[in-house]
This record gives sequence, C-alpha cells and structure tokens, in this order.
Amino acid sequence: MSAERARRLAAQHGCDRILSGARPVPPDEQLDRIRAALGADPVADVYGEGGAVEALEQRVAGLLGAEAAVFFPSGTMAQQVALRYGAELTGRAGVGLHPLSHPMVHERDALPLLAGLRPVRVTDAPRNPTAEEVTGLDEPIGTLLLELPLRDAGFVLPTWDELVAVVDAARDRGARVHLDGARLWESTPHLGRPLPEVVALADSTYVSFYKSLGGISGAALAGPADLARYARAWQHRYGGRLFQQWPAAAAALAGLDDALPRLAGQVAHARSVAEVLAGLPGARVHPAPPHTHQFRLWLPHPARLLDEANLALAEDERVWFVGGWRDTELPGTAMAEVTVAGPALELTAAEVAELADRFLRRVAAG
Repeated sequence: MSAERARRLAAQHGCDRILSGARPVPPDEQLDRIRAALGADPVADVYGEGGAVEALEQRVAGLLGAEAAVFFPSGTMAQQVALRYGAELTGRAGVGLHPLSHPMVHERDALPLLAGLRPVRVTDAPRNPTAEEVTGLDEPIGTLLLELPLRDAGFVLPTWDELVAVVDAARDRGARVHLDGARLWESTPHLGRPLPEVVALADSTYVSFYKSLGGISGAALAGPADLARYARAWQHRYGGRLFQQWPAAAAALAGLDDALPRLAGQVAHARSVAEVLAGLPGARVHPAPPHTHQFRLWLPHPARLLDEANLALAEDERVWFVGGWRDTELPGTAMAEVTVAGPALELTAAEVAELADRFLRRVAAG
C-alpha cells in the first residue's frame, strides 16, 4: 500500500463525521463480524460444499427468487462464465454491452482473450441502452449484458418500463439477458420492483458482496439449476474452486443481515444530500435526483486541490467530505463519486451544508 493511500485511510478512519463513503473497517472488527455470522458451531466449507458458502448460496437464491446461486471469488469470473454459457447455448459469440460497462472498462479484454467472445457496443450514450438500439444492432448477439446501475455513466438506471422493453427487444433478437448486478441491491427503489421481479427478467444475474454490503470479496451468479451446474464446472476451470472460502462467505452473510436492510434509507437520503451539494458554487450533480445511494459531483477546482482540502479537513477537524477527485476534460474542473453510506445518515441537510462550507473554505485557502 502506498504511503498516500495509508494516510488517506487513517484519516478517514479517525473521522467523527463522514459525508461520502463508509469508515474503513479494520481486520479485527471484520473478524468479529465473521465470527458472529458463523455462529457457535461453524462447519468449514470444502471446495464450495457445506458451511458458510452453501448457506450463502441458498440465502442469495432465496433473496433473488432464483432456482440456484453459485459463489465465486470475483464478479469478473462469474460474468465470464455467464457470458460463455450464453454463447454456447445460442451459438453466437457476440455480447451486447455498453462501452462503459465493467467488462469493457475494468477487465483487461478478458471477454475476447479468455472466452473468445466479441463485444458488440449497443450505444455510446452515457446511459443504459434502449429497446430501439438493441433492435437496431447490425449483427446478432448471444447475450445482452445490462449493468444495473451503469456505474461509469454515473450510477444510472433505466425506468422499469424501459428495462422491460430492452429485455423484450433482446428476446426478439433471440438473445439471452444477463444482469451485471454488482450494485443491484440498491437499485430496487428507483426501479420500483422487488429483487425477485427484477431478476426474473433475466437468464442470469451476478451480485457482489463487497461493493455495498461491506464484505471482504466475492460474488454470486444466480439463475436456473442448469446454469449453476455449468457455472461450477467453469468455476473449477477458471481456478475459482478454492479449498475453503468461509471468511468471505461469512462476511457476505453479515452484510446481508446488517447492510442490506439499510440500503433503501441510504438511497432516500442521497437525494437530499445531492440537492444540497448541487447548490454549491459552480457545482453539478448527476443524476439528479440520484438513482441509487451513489452519484457524481463536479466542482470548478483542480482535483489535487480538492483532495488536499478534504484530507486536511479530515486530519485537522476529523470530518470527511468527499475524496477521490479526478480532473476532467474541462480544465480546472474535477469530478468525484459520492457514496451516501451509513455515516451520512446521521447528517441533516443543514449539517451537510455546513460541512460543505468548511470544505470549500479549505479549498479557497489553497
């Protein structure tokens, strides 16, 4: 770990108030969560059978209304398997996806290099694809991947009617539908439907256990029993059939118990936080209102200055505003992702405004 990152984590951990993000959980606290999730008489899993892994798979299948779920050490691996399955069933190597989707941006060309699959861009607009765009594709696809929400476009979601329409369009083209649901847990308030109803639209769904649930790592691939059997075979071939994975599985179970019930409240509170931040001088938020508990914030200052001001505020006053700023193509303007997690629920709109004012005074002081 770099000295800069270590300093940032130490500063955030020591804060009494946090607007964006969660307080870093040290290993000893994470171990306490794992022990509590395992219970008094824990049984260790062996190559994915028994113990916390099996309990987690059954729990997730029930929450999503799926016939089965398979635990994977990473979402990248889970999605590779799901998309390979779609190609084998349909005989089509094309995968319809957004150029800002996770497989295109964060997986180092794994789709073509490992699975021999061909990405087919469904749209270049910074939003989820429409039914018309899927209908108008000029080549066949075996699977349409929909990332809900589309993180690198600003955590944006379609409406329920738009989602149903794009799924129907994919079916009309003879394609399967896969949901990249790394952040699906917090998407139901905007979609206005419970998790099983959303998942029922697709042939397969991936969910993450650490992005919003506070787990250590890991993911699940959910769908019919035949997909689960296929997934276990390819999980083994990809090197994901580990001897024991009970720490990650137990941490995920704890997240389902503790973090999942709070997400709807965080989504609601994000709307009031975003409204306050949108009123700052030269600020812009997107989407407005936020679709989940995460959104993007732009301020008319260089990223380095904003990060230094945030870190100084944290170290001197034990208050964390927003970190992780990135310069944009517009000189002198930076963007950051805001995550309204548990600590932000303690802040009223007036307190958010006061915190922002303290941050901007630091920025002005250079």
